[in-house]
Amino acid sequence: MSSTQQQVGQQPPKTGTLRRQQYGWFFNDWANAAFSATVLTVFLGPYLTTVATDAADAHGDVHPLGIPVRAGSFYPYTVSASVLLSVLVMLLAGAVADRTGWHRRLLCGFAYLGAGATLGMFFLRGDRYLLGGGLLVLANICYAVSAALANSFLPGLAAPDDRDAVSSKGWAFGYAGGGLLLIVNLALYEGRAGLGLSEGTAVRLCLASAGAWWAAFTVLPMLRLPSRPQYGAAAATAPVREQAAGGTLRELTATLRGMRRYPLTLLFLVAFLCYNDGIQTVISQASLYGSKELGMGQGTLVTAILVVQLVAIAGALLLGRLARRFGAKRTILGSLVGWVLTLALGYAMPAHSPAWFFVLAMLIGLVLGGSQALSRSVFSHLIPAGREAEYFSLYKISDRGTSWMGPLVFGLAYQLTGSYRVAIISLLVFFAIGFLLLLRVPVRRAIEAVGNPVPEIL
Repeated sequence: MSSTQQQVGQQPPKTGTLRRQQYGWFFNDWANAAFSATVLTVFLGPYLTTVATDAADAHGDVHPLGIPVRAGSFYPYTVSASVLLSVLVMLLAGAVADRTGWHRRLLCGFAYLGAGATLGMFFLRGDRYLLGGGLLVLANICYAVSAALANSFLPGLAAPDDRDAVSSKGWAFGYAGGGLLLIVNLALYEGRAGLGLSEGTAVRLCLASAGAWWAAFTVLPMLRLPSRPQYGAAAATAPVREQAAGGTLRELTATLRGMRRYPLTLLFLVAFLCYNDGIQTVISQASLYGSKELGMGQGTLVTAILVVQLVAIAGALLLGRLARRFGAKRTILGSLVGWVLTLALGYAMPAHSPAWFFVLAMLIGLVLGGSQALSRSVFSHLIPAGREAEYFSLYKISDRGTSWMGPLVFGLAYQLTGSYRVAIISLLVFFAIGFLLLLRVPVRRAIEAVGNPVPEIL
């Protein structure tokens, strides 16, 4: 920690204040899940692929920056590129937040910028695939940064033994919010003819609605969250003008080097980056796989994703309860086995079979929320005090909607084979590697190594 910083020793907030802050934090998930569910998971993949296909040449290629890219690979490549760019922005924003205490201010600023970019997707039509790609990159970067900053509040919102439950409840709120907006958008899409809307216009309205939802509900975390995490956050005592970019970069470099002092934290982070990249790629490419490989219509896709959202609420709460009994690590490992079985079913299922597709959606929902919520709570124990935003920025490299390795592998598999089935089964490697790495993490020793209190059940 730099000489310009000191640890903040604060008393825990009173029960009423803590509950108010927790609900402000829950509603941040409620707000931004609309972008993840409506934009990344359901509507943008197939729609942007169609726009890119309309702009393609006789060989089926588009040429962003003069590079020939198969139109069907443009969306996953764009998701991957957006995450690669977001890595630097997240790390810098996390370093600035931990130096200045501007966690809430930066969280809300990036949230509203991302919401504005999502609203701009209403103008995505014709052959404007580059506009769609640009807005996706901007919105996804802002989503990643705001979510990483929100995660940094978790250690101050729950005692160590309560953290799994609070994290799971936050994910449940997110899936409830994303699911509610999907219900509205499903009604809009299915009733478009009666409203005199074309299919493209209906999709663009659904995309824009996610931006409006995100902006409207960000008001609650803006009003209820403290300005910075309550425990162990670093307070910047130097004037703001001294917090120059050079100082932030030096601090960031020190953080990255300092991670070598916590090899077990680093091992958990690598394991998470592997298996969660697989999870996020399944989520972001599910609608593309369903529409192009399995022949599902847009209405079926939206309904299936809605099923995922609703089942994920119960799944997050259920796995949170299982973690209280068996420990978070064992519960996460069990969920990864569930992901492998789900992926195998997705590869083998017949095309044009909505019933099987809904079974697949239910299985995804069952393991989705819990595996992510418990991973977040475990990582919150492995962070040295005062570095919450910076470490969660590293964590956010592969979180909801921000994976990059998986979409790249998925896109390359399709580019080389022309088969989305090969692309989806190629993701098994991420779950296998993540499982083996997580198995090697001694969580209790990792928590003790960073000087944090150890929960009774791990």
